[in-house]
Amino acid sequence: MQITSISGCIQAEKDDVAKVVLFPGDPLRAKFIAENFLEDPICFNTVRNMLGYTGTYKGKKISVMGSGMGVPSANLYAYELYTQFDVESIIRIGSTGALTDDIDVRDVVIAMSASTNSAYADQYDFPGKLAPTADWDLLRKAVSAGEKLGVPIKVGPVFSTDTFVNADPKANEKFRDMGMLCVEMETAGLYALAMHLHKKALSILSVSDHIFKGTFLKPEEIRESFTDMMNVALETALESL
Repeated sequence: MQITSISGCIQAEKDDVAKVVLFPGDPLRAKFIAENFLEDPICFNTVRNMLGYTGTYKGKKISVMGSGMGVPSANLYAYELYTQFDVESIIRIGSTGALTDDIDVRDVVIAMSASTNSAYADQYDFPGKLAPTADWDLLRKAVSAGEKLGVPIKVGPVFSTDTFVNADPKANEKFRDMGMLCVEMETAGLYALAMHLHKKALSILSVSDHIFKGTFLKPEEIRESFTDMMNVALETALESL
């Protein structure tokens, strides 16, 4: 049965979407992953060019779909995948800017938790300050996958920002001083949504630039060179099915 989502941004056969979805920001990265890591991929969504694909990995059905940039875009798609297409787990596979000295470009970071300046979670009227946190089962499986693959992984808190350029010139120093490993734009919202819906979410990030060292990757390198992150995410998805 074909479903048009409540926003009209996803139009797909319900059974064409797997229970686990890999979730890059860039829809072209979703296309690259589908064509290079999945067997027999089919494109289930083209609305607004937010490409979504489903294929198999080691015999198991896995989907990959772009999310766009920022919490509002990512959570529009995540909410509809969770609630209308019966997705159980979403694994964000994104780029991030590193903050600490022991991380550099192409390194893999798993977000244990995500602080944020986003107001997204205010809607839940939580009587306190919500700490958006990864699903433990997915996190454990991702760390185990990294160990098996020989991929060094940093696990810790990250910062999800609504402002790509912060007017406070000291903001990144403050994030680093509070132990944030890196800065990105989606994780806190995804984790809060998953907690609210009693679903699973994990954010596996590959470092595209280092904010203080001044090192960075080009867009095509970001899209195509994050093999370690992709392999960890695929093995995590596999173990979750």
